[in-house]
Amino acid sequence: MFTIFSAGIAPGIALLSFFYLKEKYKPEPILMVLRTFIIGVLLVFPVMVLQFGIHEEMVVPSWVDAFLVSSLLEEFFKWFLLYFAAYQHIDFNDPYDGIIYGVSISLGFATAENVLYLFSNGVETAMYRAMLPVPSHALFGVIMGYYLSRGKSSEKGSIKRLFILASLFIPILFHGFYDYILFAFMQKRWLLYMLPFMAFLWWLGLRKIKYAQVASERKYRNAHTQNKTIL
Repeated sequence: MFTIFSAGIAPGIALLSFFYLKEKYKPEPILMVLRTFIIGVLLVFPVMVLQFGIHEEMVVPSWVDAFLVSSLLEEFFKWFLLYFAAYQHIDFNDPYDGIIYGVSISLGFATAENVLYLFSNGVETAMYRAMLPVPSHALFGVIMGYYLSRGKSSEKGSIKRLFILASLFIPILFHGFYDYILFAFMQKRWLLYMLPFMAFLWWLGLRKIKYAQVASERKYRNAHTQNKTIL
């Protein structure tokens, strides 16, 4: 049991540490990050109950399962709780903040899901889970948080709303494609489709991180300049 639990939580903790340490200028309060992570952990249970109920009550085509039952339910609830638990918080005030909180809630969800999956399917599936499902959740969280931060910093109402909508629907779209590859091509060399898709997700996620880091650097440089001028 200890081996399975350790293998289940290790990828999430490692990825959360990786993304947290990329915040160079004002690291977020660790208790706030852990709180968001725990919210993600707890979210798994109601979402799994909903998904189980849907699968029990109806036959779901693979594309509906991918884009609606899996992607829409999971990303909507993550986004909803992220919006009300972190976006409104006083510490959500930096271009990188959305990324770390988006990653935190997503990895909380992925970690709980991973532990449950390993208990059901065995520790031999741990490497596959650590390479694909857990990182994919983290990268969906990067994208969600990046656009939430853009919305938080936008002064124009229409642009703010556009970024907030993007923070919901872009992760839903990417998550849906990820699951559709698994559901539709599992027996047809699915790795030929999944590996390029994951490479693209990593490229996009790291690109968003770079944009957020540059924006943070610009913000703190300007603040430092203004303080020097006042002095």
